[in-house]
Amino acid sequence: MIYFTEFLAPGDGVWWGQAAAEPRPLVDALLAQSAQIGPIRAFTGLSWNLRLADDLPAEVFLQSYGGLGELRHLSRSGRLAIIPCHYSALPRLFAEHRLPGDVGLVQVSPPDADGRCSLGIGAEYVADAITHTPVLIAEINTAMPATTGTETIPLDRFAATITTDRPLPEDPSRAPDPVDHRIAGHIATLVDDGDTVQLGVGSTGAAVLEALAGHQDLGFHTGMVTDGLMRLVDKGVATGRRKEIDPGVVVAGTALGSAELYRRVPDLPTRFMPISYTHAPGVLSRLASLVSINFAVEVDLYGQVGAEVSGGVYVGAVGGQSDFTRAAALTGRRSIIALRSTFRDRSTIKAHLDGGVVTTARADVDVVVTEHGIAHLRGCTIEERARRLVSVAAPEFRDELDKEISQL
Repeated sequence: MIYFTEFLAPGDGVWWGQAAAEPRPLVDALLAQSAQIGPIRAFTGLSWNLRLADDLPAEVFLQSYGGLGELRHLSRSGRLAIIPCHYSALPRLFAEHRLPGDVGLVQVSPPDADGRCSLGIGAEYVADAITHTPVLIAEINTAMPATTGTETIPLDRFAATITTDRPLPEDPSRAPDPVDHRIAGHIATLVDDGDTVQLGVGSTGAAVLEALAGHQDLGFHTGMVTDGLMRLVDKGVATGRRKEIDPGVVVAGTALGSAELYRRVPDLPTRFMPISYTHAPGVLSRLASLVSINFAVEVDLYGQVGAEVSGGVYVGAVGGQSDFTRAAALTGRRSIIALRSTFRDRSTIKAHLDGGVVTTARADVDVVVTEHGIAHLRGCTIEERARRLVSVAAPEFRDELDKEISQL
């Protein structure tokens, strides 16, 4: 058993990995011992841990870059502190000790013959944070696959370890529906053979990968490897032959999907890299073939994107959207924003963003796609952008939106 009072004092900070790489047994033990430790700051990203939503101890002040997974429930109750930042900024924030960083909790693969552990499918911000964190505590999970791309960690770097044998959590996202497939069909026409794709996750992202099955020689430089991407590798679609850098290799920070995906990860042509590589402007600027495909909660008539707040609750994040859209718009092929035209019987294309938060600037958006079509915005005036956006809004809201154009 880990006694966290040996490593944390009141006022200290702790971070841990996210999604399927979240070291759940360590996090649960930390929460259980929080009353003995005293007030601490904590940082994590996407979490499916219900204890964070339903039973977060008063001693834990939780911070995140977004309201992802169960953290949106904390946002609703006012107990989640959002740090608005580009995903590419996280390495610097850890380096400058602006994020909690006295102790880091990681989930790793069993040690190899040289006594070194892999971060497996959870490189991303963890790999960057480790360098600036004096105390590391590890869950060594026999189910975590060893992967390549990021430097392995010697066992003696860990102040304490536990050993587990538990399945990695699978992606709980719903299957794509007909609206997702219509959006994906439009997006597929905007991707050419040989392009390098960055793709957001979720049901629409899964539909996009299905819609790309007829393409050739696609490359991927993206945040996550998913089942859909694995299938494109199997079909010989995701070859990466024409990528300007890392040819023949899928570059990502993590994997999010099924048990089959996690089992097959070591055999896929995938390199798991830290954020300081996957999202770095200097790296992305070398991908002239880059097409970014990201998703939104709402878009206003200027083309500004809101992808963080819905109904006053954080349900998303800046994440990598701005990193990739800007690179794709300036030095790549094109940046695409996609969204359903309605949500809860309201238009998602609006005169003004309801959330009041701009995730991606209008100048970084080349194309907006809904199930009703494609709005090409690059090089258009403000009025023409608005008219094109109205043309892909839900038909029942177009007259109302047309009246708003004169007020821009």
